[in-house]
Amino acid sequence: MQCERLIKLVKTWYLHVKEETMAPARMVQFIKQHVATCPVCKEDPSLQEEIDRITDIILPESKIPKAVRLRQELDEELNEDDEETAGDDTDEESDDDSDDLEEDEFVEEDDDADDDF
Repeated sequence: MQCERLIKLVKTWYLHVKEETMAPARMVQFIKQHVATCPVCKEDPSLQEEIDRITDIILPESKIPKAVRLRQELDEELNEDDEETAGDDTDEESDDDSDDLEEDEFVEEDDDADDDF
């Protein structure tokens, strides 16, 4: 953050949030309003990342706007799918082997059961 005024405001607002005299969503709204009108903030290239980090810290999951939550969930699912796809080749081979072993075990148990009768 390059804007000294925003830094002071965020600190003040955060204290209010901690004292529970201001809602966390209201703090995020005030930050965005300041950024929209401040010439220093408009030129700060990394400010949006910092706002996102602050939002993640102070807003509970249920208060994050639904569109943002859906985008985050979709991103997580895509990352998980990519990881699963990379590991699917080895998993399938080991699953096939374990199925064969289980079938053999059941056959052996059945053979033993026939001997007892």
